[in-house]
Order: sequence, then structure tokens, then C-alpha cells
Amino acid sequence: MEALFEAAFLKAVRKHAAIRKLVQKKVDMIIEDPVAVGEPLKGNWQGFYSCPVKRNFIIIYLYCDVCRKKGDDVVVACSDCERNQDHTIKFVLLAPHDKAYGK
Repeated sequence: MEALFEAAFLKAVRKHAAIRKLVQKKVDMIIEDPVAVGEPLKGNWQGFYSCPVKRNFIIIYLYCDVCRKKGDDVVVACSDCERNQDHTIKFVLLAPHDKAYGK
């Protein structure tokens, strides 16, 4: 399994250093079994998964294999989609729940 981390995700990890260990634990769990740990999202976030970290903090990520099989790659349209193997997980965002979904 290959894990890629978007700049926004890494920036948020630095910003929220107090929960870094919890984030690392969740990242490890996601890498081990991305479909079982996360919850598939709908609407504007179709193709993505979310996983709670602590109370209201969530991780949003993509699992390329499922994204392609469901045809969500057309909606998500990652700029590097063709370069990534099926078993790639892209960690996109770490944020409080409300901010992650733009509320």
C-alpha cells in the first residue's frame, strides 16, 4: 500500500500538533484497511472517505482502487490519477468536522 500526503494534510498535522499521535494511529489504521476504517462520502465529496480522529476532527482521504472501480475517478479528477497505482491512499485533509465540509 502506498500512502501519499497532500500539502494541506501535512500543514494541518503541523498546525494541530497536540493530536499528532492520534492522527498517526488513524493513518496507520487506514493504510491497513482503508475501506473498513473509513466512511464513504457523498455529494461534493463523492469518491472520498472520512475517518474520525478525535471528537470533531476528521481525516479525509481517497483510496484509488475503490475510486476507480466505482467510477468516481471521473468526478474526483485527480491530476495525478494515471500515475498512481490502484493500492494508493491519498490523505487529503485533516480538519475539524465543520471546517472540512466547508460549513
